[in-house]
Amino acid sequence: MSKQNTLNVAVIGAGAIGLDHIRSFQQHPAARVVALAEVSPRRGREAADLFNIPELVTDYRRLLARADLDVVSIALPNYLHAPVALAALRAGKHVMLDKPMATNARDAAKLVAAAKKGRRLLMVGQNVRFTPEVQTARQLVDAGVLGEVYHAKTAWTRRSGIPRIGSWFTQKRFAGGGSTYDIGVHALDRCLYLLGEFDAVAVSGQTYSKFGARGLGEGSWGKSEIDPAKPFDVDDLSVALIKLKSGRTVLLETSWAAHQPEPDFNGLQLFGTEAGLLLPPLRLFRQGKHGYASELVPTRTDLVDSNRMVHFIDCLLGKAEPFVKPAESLAVQKILDAIYRSARTGREVRIR
Repeated sequence: MSKQNTLNVAVIGAGAIGLDHIRSFQQHPAARVVALAEVSPRRGREAADLFNIPELVTDYRRLLARADLDVVSIALPNYLHAPVALAALRAGKHVMLDKPMATNARDAAKLVAAAKKGRRLLMVGQNVRFTPEVQTARQLVDAGVLGEVYHAKTAWTRRSGIPRIGSWFTQKRFAGGGSTYDIGVHALDRCLYLLGEFDAVAVSGQTYSKFGARGLGEGSWGKSEIDPAKPFDVDDLSVALIKLKSGRTVLLETSWAAHQPEPDFNGLQLFGTEAGLLLPPLRLFRQGKHGYASELVPTRTDLVDSNRMVHFIDCLLGKAEPFVKPAESLAVQKILDAIYRSARTGREVRIR
């Protein structure tokens, strides 16, 4: 896609995710993080000094005017994802966007259209999909080892993992949603990727807020400022039954806080006509010569680079094909919208 030997990157946002973006881009020899935008002068200066970033601004729009800037990487509160990404795409920049793509499918669709019109690369950093374990599982599915995969269960649930009550994460006007948007999106994207199908036709969902509203279940994630007086008005647990166009089904569970055995569970199960698959760790369950067997599957490491930022740069250099496509992320956003709409109305939501 590019004939350049070096690509200049600007990161917008110096919170915990922003620092991960910077660190990850610096793992690629052809990527130079040349600028950082952060509204907090203190946090911005700490990050710029730590990673030797030459330009620091508080207004990201100053960076979009730089003609030598190739990539904009966005690590901001959810409500800013779509407007900032749209501005970057319209300025002719390639965009790496943290999840979720937006806070509604209408805005997500605008990003897809702008990327297509400007012939820019747009990718949502669904890092869970990039793990070697998930990629190896996809190889098994594609090889037909499971036979016909007709149902899946996917979950990311935490016992006590609300990201700092009173931060933007726990306020609907900034986050759009709670655990469903924060970690549920990862569990959903991973599952649909493994199924090789993103088109849903119907969703039944329910959301709950049982811990955060009482000031319980807080974790330690994030660097955002907190205000104890701010409301907790997002979900801390949700469930959804998703019917795909093919007739297959997905059961999604997510929680920031819940009474459960494990502090943190992030796993998936696929049901096939010839075998079942479970991760982590990656295992196959099927009938063998000597009865029913459980088989631990070695993880491959020769597939897509597990560092999503390295992969993004490789795509721009023409060394790889985009692993996360904008149309897939838009489809995920439509399902997220439907989960909340179903929870609000108490009815199944049809997706067109």
